[in-house]
Amino acid sequence: MTDDTKKSTRRSQAWFGRQDRDGFIYRSWVKNRGIPHDQFDGRPVIGICNTYSELTPCNSHFRALAEQVKIGIWEAGGFPLEFPVMSLGETLLRPTAMLYRNLASMDVEESIRANPLDGVVLLMGCDKTTPALLMGAASVDVPTIGVSGGPMLSGKYRGRELGSGTGVWQMSEDVRAGKMTQEEFFEAESCMHRSHGHCMTMGTASTMASMVEALGVGLPHNAAIPAVDARRNVLARNAGRRIVQMVEEDLVLSKILTRQAFENAIRVNAAIGGSTNAVIHLLAIAGRIGIKLDLKDWDDIGQQLPCLLDLQPSGKFLMEDFYYAGGLPAVIRQLESVIDKTALTANGKTLWENCQDAPNWNEEVIRSFDKPFKEAAGIAILKGNLAPDGAVIKPSAATPALLKHRGRAVVFENSDDLHKRIDDENLDVDETCVLVLKNCGPKGYPGMAEAGNMPLPPKILRKGITDMVRVSDARMSGTAYGTVVLHVSPEAAAGGPLAVVQNGDFIELDVEARKLHLDVSDEELARRRAQWQKPELPPQMQRGWVKLYVDHVQQANQGADLDFLVGKSGPYVPKDNH
Repeated sequence: MTDDTKKSTRRSQAWFGRQDRDGFIYRSWVKNRGIPHDQFDGRPVIGICNTYSELTPCNSHFRALAEQVKIGIWEAGGFPLEFPVMSLGETLLRPTAMLYRNLASMDVEESIRANPLDGVVLLMGCDKTTPALLMGAASVDVPTIGVSGGPMLSGKYRGRELGSGTGVWQMSEDVRAGKMTQEEFFEAESCMHRSHGHCMTMGTASTMASMVEALGVGLPHNAAIPAVDARRNVLARNAGRRIVQMVEEDLVLSKILTRQAFENAIRVNAAIGGSTNAVIHLLAIAGRIGIKLDLKDWDDIGQQLPCLLDLQPSGKFLMEDFYYAGGLPAVIRQLESVIDKTALTANGKTLWENCQDAPNWNEEVIRSFDKPFKEAAGIAILKGNLAPDGAVIKPSAATPALLKHRGRAVVFENSDDLHKRIDDENLDVDETCVLVLKNCGPKGYPGMAEAGNMPLPPKILRKGITDMVRVSDARMSGTAYGTVVLHVSPEAAAGGPLAVVQNGDFIELDVEARKLHLDVSDEELARRRAQWQKPELPPQMQRGWVKLYVDHVQQANQGADLDFLVGKSGPYVPKDNH
């Protein structure tokens, strides 16, 4: 195909290449900011999908990052056009950012499809912005490259390092146990988060940035370069250059997001001790691009793999240390015996070509495959009469002695009930009990909040106990830790068995056997379910987006996407005006 033919067949030329009234309109209005006429000569038009927002602190530096991407696009002969989409900040957005992940993905999908774009650069950082952008772009399937915002610098507090999220959970429990004063707790606020960037622990943001790189959508080192390191700007500029070449090569997203890519991502998630949230997000992304992926794949592909990365919350180091040690390429190199070496990435090379010579500068941070940080530490998938469609647990963040446990259920009907009673000194609970939280799943919360890592009762904390088995249909922050069973499916609000668990029931957890069992007879369960009544949402949640979400959201084991969004429909090319 000649250069002229390539130019004439680009999507953007259906707008800017017209020699009629409509072409006049498309070009003229864009020229209002001083764009010269030769910018419309058929060069690739690249959209920069920006989730910048001051309400999303993790992404608050994206204006500067977008400028670096633009420079790269100009340098490679492209025409950059930046556009905003809904930004999801995990720290401020309520009731939970997860409620709006699918809404943001629709914004991304329709913004790409409806505009004259030949390729797109996705700027993402905070937890849900990454899957939302990948899901939306996957449904359109144009050449796409991802640029994460990068983790913030390590927290520093009174001579020790403080990890975002993880430190909050630790210190808040210390306050509740009387080991830390409220004044000391407040002092730590400005010590924990002291630069631009997302969480510097292996929370969901760092996990999903790693997934972008492992899937091949981002350039090498996308995962770990600190947000304020000049090399993050270099990566952004190089991504701008590369997306122009991807358009020339017609390297669309479906050529990268293959079955092999998702299998590699599952392996990498195990090796880095990644967040349980990656399970839901990768299932949803795979559903959008048309790749069959389910919970069983997480067990079959990743669960027996070791954790190689000594990083909070599973370990002690932080993302800054990870990058200086060699970053994700150094981890992937250690996975040589299990990785699919043929998976294509955005830079045109295979994943293995990008990582085969990656150095490891600190073997205390990144361990070798034969001498791992933790054995068999991937996400474990549990099933049983309490979770017929599955539940997840992160063994690397759990207490080993609790991975096989039987205890009496202490039940909380919802998050309000939990917060009302968990600090009650008269609560009938001891450290052998199993804390159970209902109605925090996709439909029940709604939005499936990060409420699964329930706080322990103060009288348990005062004994020096720091972990108990906890079971819910909720999610958990990737920065959290503990023996926490999550994503129980079907959820309580959908009438799953979790809905009828009662105080005093015994629950058996056996991670090695992949078992989550409620010691109640089938007959008794059937009797309870016949009496169960679906909880009613408050009036403000019976309209608008929330109603659409609750009516159409799938269960956690399917990725919690909306049922009518699964699959891709490709790009739109206008044939005539309006």
